[in-house]
Amino acid sequence: MDNDRLIELEIKAAYQDDLLQDLNRIVSQQQQQITRLEATCKMLNDRIKSISTETQHAGEMADEIPPHY
Repeated sequence: MDNDRLIELEIKAAYQDDLLQDLNRIVSQQQQQITRLEATCKMLNDRIKSISTETQHAGEMADEIPPHY
C-alpha cells in the first residue's frame, strides 16, 4: 500500500511540474504581449501629441490676418 501511495504522489508531482512549466510559459508570453502593448500605447500617445501640436500651429496660422488687409 505504501508503494502505491508513493507512486501516486510521484505522478501528482510530475503533473504539477508540467502545469508549472505551462504556466511559466503563459506568463512569459503575456509579459511579452504587455511589453508590445506598452510600446504601441507610447507610440500612439506621441503621435496624438504631435498631431495636437500641428493642429494648434495650423489654427494659429488660420487666425492670422492676411498681409493684403
